[in-house]
Amino acid sequence: MHRWFKTAAVALLALALACTTSPLGRKQLKLFPDSEMNQMGLAAFDEMKTAVPVSTDAAVNAYVRCVAEAIVAQAADPTGVAGWETVVFVDETPNAFALPGGRIGVHTGMLDVAVTADQLAAVIGHEVGHVIARHGNERISTAYATSTGLQIIQALSDHPESEDTRRVMGLLGLGSQVGILLPFSRVHEREADLIGQDLMARAGFDPAASVELWRNMVAAGGAEPPEFLSTHPSSASRIDELEANLATTRPVYEQARAAGRRPNCRPPR
Repeated sequence: MHRWFKTAAVALLALALACTTSPLGRKQLKLFPDSEMNQMGLAAFDEMKTAVPVSTDAAVNAYVRCVAEAIVAQAADPTGVAGWETVVFVDETPNAFALPGGRIGVHTGMLDVAVTADQLAAVIGHEVGHVIARHGNERISTAYATSTGLQIIQALSDHPESEDTRRVMGLLGLGSQVGILLPFSRVHEREADLIGQDLMARAGFDPAASVELWRNMVAAGGAEPPEFLSTHPSSASRIDELEANLATTRPVYEQARAAGRRPNCRPPR
């Protein structure tokens, strides 16, 4: 019994030490070092590139990378990412994701909904926001702390086809891409929305396009929400908050434009 209490005390101390603060000041649990999360993200991205066709359209790739590079240039990412890679996947579903380790994926179907560079910047900024806020680490840490026997650390490397691996990939943010719907919480979504809107404004993209983008997503769904919305829930209150936050991000955008940050990213015809 004494040993059990000692073990429990050590575990509680570890949990206390693992508590960090998100970019918006929220307390969060982070059990894994950034270096380990980055390795998980890179492994998951490699899995995606073997499972989903990668676009070879030079114009589409140049356009998406133009937007992504402008966004990540403004991302004060503290997670130790050495460099970002952006890949366009041939998939008609309007979806996108970003993973620890600095990997961004955009489906070709997203370009039918995010019809301007500013709107695409809202998508990519949102996904990069999840990485900066360490939402993947938080989700995996919570799963690790509450799931007996779940081998989070070894899953991607030791069992690439296992259910545990797919669950880890879902927790990292791949969600429906790997057949497991693990939506981010509304708290995470709100943080990613606000961080993403700030990033796009700093990069010189019009932050008002974030509101347009989510309205497009809702309209594209009709009676059946598009896949992106199934893992990124939208609501009138969410759109309202983005609209209200323009009072903060609009001056940031104007300063960026005055400083010469005017991304010349042109959608392919």
